[in-house]
Amino acid sequence: MPSTGRREVALSVGSARVCVVDEQVERVDDQDRVLGVVVSRRQAILEGLLHRVAVTVCRDARGRILVHRRSEQLSRFPGLYEVVVGGAVGVGESYEQAAARELAEELGIHVLPSLLFTFINRSGLSPHWLGVHEAVVPDTVVPDPVEVAWHGWLTGPELRSALLEWRFTPDSHEAFSRYLAFRTAQS
Repeated sequence: MPSTGRREVALSVGSARVCVVDEQVERVDDQDRVLGVVVSRRQAILEGLLHRVAVTVCRDARGRILVHRRSEQLSRFPGLYEVVVGGAVGVGESYEQAAARELAEELGIHVLPSLLFTFINRSGLSPHWLGVHEAVVPDTVVPDPVEVAWHGWLTGPELRSALLEWRFTPDSHEAFSRYLAFRTAQS
């Protein structure tokens, strides 16, 4: 299970100054194999060490996609929109376990999302393996107000417009474009 000892630390990434929760993660190699080395997420970000992050695209029964705006109090990307829900994979966790934990923490729902694909994401704070999941979730979610300032369900065309007009996290753009390509290839 992930380490319970968390502390926030500030760091600069490019021109942005962000704080990150200092949690424990496992280093992985360029083939996504666990190396047996545990580091803080802060160290992984600062040194560009590969580690794992799990995210989920949430759909409702009508096919709409959940979008949310991050709380202004969050340490990473405060106030930006996201089309995925997720976070770091803790020590000893699988992508699926981390994705399910994040859904419970952030949205108050208990589902087991399906892992669709993984890739090395270089568009966020630092390079990391990103496990992209999908889950059909209830229309009514109860977001944690510490994590989520606003949420709504968008149709495909509404989401495409929002991605052009609203400020989304870098991970959202990369993960969602790959998600759409994956879904197109599956049909």
